[in-house]
Amino acid sequence: MYIILVYDISLENGGSKIWRDTYKICKKYLSHVQNSVFEGEISESQLFELKKRLSKTIRKDMDSLILFKSRNERWLEKDILGVDIRPTDRFI
Repeated sequence: MYIILVYDISLENGGSKIWRDTYKICKKYLSHVQNSVFEGEISESQLFELKKRLSKTIRKDMDSLILFKSRNERWLEKDILGVDIRPTDRFI
């Protein structure tokens, strides 16, 4: 399945560590697209593991995380304005 993950971590009360930890967890499973946005192909078991790890990391009363799921990337239509920094653009 194809995932787009977006998070908003409050920097209050040690939030910078939470932000860093959230970033590192997401980076292990998905491609970093922009600031707090990740996307990529992921299996059901990887998604379960990712959600489990993130639910232990974020503060449910201060932080927000949204997962958009699709069966495949081809079912998404993306319009990019400005610089397109997709990971595949970095290959020669």
